[in-house]
Amino acid sequence: MNDVDDDLRPLILLDVDGVLNPWHRQGPSWLSVDAVCDGVTYPVLLNPEHGPMLLRLARETGAELVWATTWQDDANRAIGPLIGLPELPVIPVGSGAGALLVHPKTPPVADWVNRRPFVWFDDGLGRADRLYLKTHENVDRFRIIDIGPRKGLTERHLRQAADWLAAPRRPAEPSPAT
Repeated sequence: MNDVDDDLRPLILLDVDGVLNPWHRQGPSWLSVDAVCDGVTYPVLLNPEHGPMLLRLARETGAELVWATTWQDDANRAIGPLIGLPELPVIPVGSGAGALLVHPKTPPVADWVNRRPFVWFDDGLGRADRLYLKTHENVDRFRIIDIGPRKGLTERHLRQAADWLAAPRRPAEPSPAT
């Protein structure tokens, strides 16, 4: 990220389990494979169409795809190649101290984004995560797109992300009075 323009590009943050690897196979084109994370082999369900769809979303919106998953670097080795994604930057979500009621991935994501706008595809974030991000000094605009873990990422989620990324930049919301 040496180029100033790269520092301003929005981000598309990707989780694996529940997002790219749902609980149930969604069609005959889905792959059922074993993938290794932290030296442990897990059965995963992957849609080979997700990679091209995510790459198209990134290309059309000028955004950068980034892993925000407990799979961390293993996502580049075990997941990305199976769905057609190149090696992506990885947010070290296992590196941070947690905050009360906040998902353990949220503080490291907040520290990493460096005020770049981002869309985050995840199935495990809630109100406390949104409040944490909204009040973190290193976070500007963001949109969490909740993914139902039974079905995983769908075209509807990708359209929501595209619409948000294409929306005109609005000024930051005023902080609530304390």
